Amino acid sequence: MELTGAEIVVRSLADEGVEHVFGYPGGSVLYIYDEIFKQDKFKHILVRHEQAAVHAADAYSRVSNRVGVALVTSGPGVTNAVTGIATAYMDSIPLVVLTGQVPTTAIGQDAFQEADTVGITRPCVKHNFLVKDVKDLAETIRKAFYIARTGRPGPVLVDIPKDITVARCKYTPPTGEIKMRSYSPVVKGHQGQIKKAVQLLLQAERPMIYTGGGVILADAAPELTKLVHMLDVPCTNTLMGLGGFPGEDEHFVGMPGMHGTYEANMAMQHCDVLVAIGARFDDRVIGNPKHFAQNARKIVHIDIDPSSISKRVKVDVPIVGDVKDVLQDLLAHLESALKENRRDPQQLAAWWKQIGAWRERQCLKYKRSDDVIKPQFVIEKLWEVTRGEAFVTSDVGQHQMWAAQYYRFNKPRRWVNSGGLGTMGVGLPYAMGVQMVYPDADVAVITGEGSIQMNIQELSTCHQYHLSPKILCLNNRYLGMVRQWQQIDYGSRYAESYMDSLPDFVKLAEAYGHVGMRIESARDVEGALREAFTTHKKRLVFLDIITDRTENVWPMVKAGKGLTEMLLGSEDL
Repeated sequence: MELTGAEIVVRSLADEGVEHVFGYPGGSVLYIYDEIFKQDKFKHILVRHEQAAVHAADAYSRVSNRVGVALVTSGPGVTNAVTGIATAYMDSIPLVVLTGQVPTTAIGQDAFQEADTVGITRPCVKHNFLVKDVKDLAETIRKAFYIARTGRPGPVLVDIPKDITVARCKYTPPTGEIKMRSYSPVVKGHQGQIKKAVQLLLQAERPMIYTGGGVILADAAPELTKLVHMLDVPCTNTLMGLGGFPGEDEHFVGMPGMHGTYEANMAMQHCDVLVAIGARFDDRVIGNPKHFAQNARKIVHIDIDPSSISKRVKVDVPIVGDVKDVLQDLLAHLESALKENRRDPQQLAAWWKQIGAWRERQCLKYKRSDDVIKPQFVIEKLWEVTRGEAFVTSDVGQHQMWAAQYYRFNKPRRWVNSGGLGTMGVGLPYAMGVQMVYPDADVAVITGEGSIQMNIQELSTCHQYHLSPKILCLNNRYLGMVRQWQQIDYGSRYAESYMDSLPDFVKLAEAYGHVGMRIESARDVEGALREAFTTHKKRLVFLDIITDRTENVWPMVKAGKGLTEMLLGSEDL
């Protein structure tokens, strides 16, 4: 049959099983929107800003393990979307972003709402395409989905000129597997390397497992949990890996890194065999690489992306492959090896005794108050009220770290935040994406009065689509993480970190058609949370929680310092 380019776009999305598209219309994509209007295969979600469209598609992907889809117009539509694209790229989230472009004859002519989309987005996408012939459109979209979800996932952009959307060509639904000569990611790990890893683990006196977002992306949490229990070793999850191993399990030593636990950082530094799974030894995890390299240890690194291995830290046993596949093979070899090789239980007992001593430092202990609201207390109460079952989205700053430290994630894909790029403003659109997948689930947005204002217009989107996240705004009237750094490193000169002229968030929430609550006493926190999640379960609730203005996130490893050079509190300053 013969179809227009716009019809091909819509048909291609339906063929990929897309159920939701997040977007914002504009001149160059109106033919596509006209075809969306005529169909009922998928639902379009009209956001209030293109950045939010990509963030929502990003979160949709994170919790569903499907490719998220966003659609924006040319020029400012694209440039507004770049932050969302870069956020997904840094966290390896599979997205397909469809962008409008001026007609092919106008490209390079400084036409109205023209931007060099391919050039602008090249550094922050896994791949991008400019479609110049309608005959290539269907196959290009199909390739985009394939590239986005295979190998190390990431966002793929398809730029579609307006004249391509009106041009016609014969359309045949694509069939069969996609094969691209220039793109063939390795999935199966090298068996010889896996056997080496098993031998190291069997010989280790102080083994440790360190995992990142790759475990979540590969749906490898069951394999990871089995491995940790089989070996009876400590496990740490990075910010992006939280939930990959149960947070309440006795083998879990907390998050590592800049704001990680004392026991996690000390164990990372002093283990003799470290197995890194779907993690990349980034600066926020290991601190100064020279300090990290001071202690001799053998390192096994499992990752789908060969370029991530030995990038910051030289490893001894590199294993390239899909994390789930590699762990399944590793478990099979390990089960066989453990039948023939008995480990020394005393050595492992000594290692756990040392970890117990580090745990006794109680690095996450904080000074409680019956009046002033401590942000850590809010997160603890949220965990109690939701029984640890909520989907938690977070903006970026102190509140993000407190959420990671005090909400114990026992399941994967329940924690949605911006790790690599550290993007403020993601929390609310992330919650929108989550609720499109799980409309009846409890969804909590952990945010601050700075972050929430960056995409607060999405309160309108939530009202239109009857979305009901609970927004916990930990309001300390400061850009908290900036203020903390200014206190520690800049002589308490709080340059432009105080939030003056804040809106009345209760009235603002009500103006958008939602429920607003202001909480000023610690005694009222639990009651307010229970009311939000029960009485107002079907409503969006904005909780403006007035917290301690000077509370800092501890522990803390300052930039340039090593993992064991932690500040555990203000007394260390």
